[in-house]
Amino acid sequence: MTHLVFWHGWGMRTGVWQKLADLLKRQDMISLPSLPGYDDTAFPVPYTAEAVVDALMENHTAPRTAPVTLCGWSLGAMLALLAAHRHPDKVQKLILFSATPSFVQRENWPHAVTPTLLSEFTQAIEVNVETALKRFVAMFNHNDINAKSNVKDMSDFNIPALEVLTGGLHILRDLDLRDIVSGITQPTLVIHGAHDPLMPLAAAEWMKSTLPHATLKICPQAAHAPFISAPEQCADWITEWLTA
Repeated sequence: MTHLVFWHGWGMRTGVWQKLADLLKRQDMISLPSLPGYDDTAFPVPYTAEAVVDALMENHTAPRTAPVTLCGWSLGAMLALLAAHRHPDKVQKLILFSATPSFVQRENWPHAVTPTLLSEFTQAIEVNVETALKRFVAMFNHNDINAKSNVKDMSDFNIPALEVLTGGLHILRDLDLRDIVSGITQPTLVIHGAHDPLMPLAAAEWMKSTLPHATLKICPQAAHAPFISAPEQCADWITEWLTA
C-alpha cells in the first residue's frame, strides 16, 4: 500500500485535499499534515524553506520505515521538490500540483508572477489578512470552469500567525529550485491546470523536460487547483500512475 503525504499551499488548510483524499483512501494510506504554523502547529524561526521541509519530514515521515510519496500543491509542491533533494531516502515518489521551480519571475525565468505582484500581496495581508486571502483564492481560480464552487470550497480559513504567512510569502519570493530539479531522480507525476493564472503551463512543461523521470498531465478546464476542480480525473491519473 502506498503512503501518500499531502502538503497544502500557502494560506490554505489540509481540508483542500479532502475530495481527492476520499477518492484515494480506499487503496492508499493518506496523511494530511498541516504546514508548520497552520492549524495551531509549531513552526520554525526563522521560517525558511529548509527549516519547514526538515520539520515536516521529521514530524510526519521519520517514524515510518518505508519512504513516502509526497503530494504537494503550489508552495507545497516546491517544498516537496526540496524535500526530495534534501531527504532522498525518505521520498520514494512525487506528485506535484501546480508546480514550479520559481514562484516569481527571475532572469531567464518568465513563467511566473511578477515580484511586484507578490510584494503587493505581502503588503495586503498586513492590512487585512482575511480580505487578502479571499482575493488570492478568487485570483487563482480565475478562468477555472468550476471557479465559483472552488472559491466556496476553499474559503474556510483558519488563519495562522502573520509571521507564518509572511514567512511563506518570503519563501515564494526567494526560493529558486532550477539548479536542483535535474538531480531529483524520484519518479514524478506533474498535474497542472491549463488555465493556471499564477503558474503558466510553460512552468509545468519545463518541469516535465527537466526532471529525469516525469509524467505531465494537464487538466484542460482547470486553473491553479486542478485537484479541487477535477478530483475524479486527478484521482484516476494518480491511481494509474502509481500502479503502472
